[in-house]
Amino acid sequence: MVRNPKISLCVLDERWPFECLQVYADAVIDSDRQLAVDLLMAVAGRMSGEPVDENTRPFFESMADEEHRVVVRCRPYDTFAQPRSVKPDEGSVVRGVSGTVPWDEPDPS
Repeated sequence: MVRNPKISLCVLDERWPFECLQVYADAVIDSDRQLAVDLLMAVAGRMSGEPVDENTRPFFESMADEEHRVVVRCRPYDTFAQPRSVKPDEGSVVRGVSGTVPWDEPDPS
């Protein structure tokens, strides 16, 4: 990402028939340790279904240090979707219509 900030992310639903979403973005690496720790704690809270106690911060700080955690900020500029392709009345698979959707969010800078 340092050499080439253009990235893509593919989210695949592995249930048949397959469906996917691809997001194309410009990425920036943010190596702010405190931001990485805050994000680790926020993700842990979402995964557990309840806020993470502030007393666990040292655990997440050591994790961030040992694993050299960074935050990758992505600014999408394009998407491609392959929708699920099933005839609801028959349950049979048919060719779906894929589409590309550009992001037209104004640049904040």
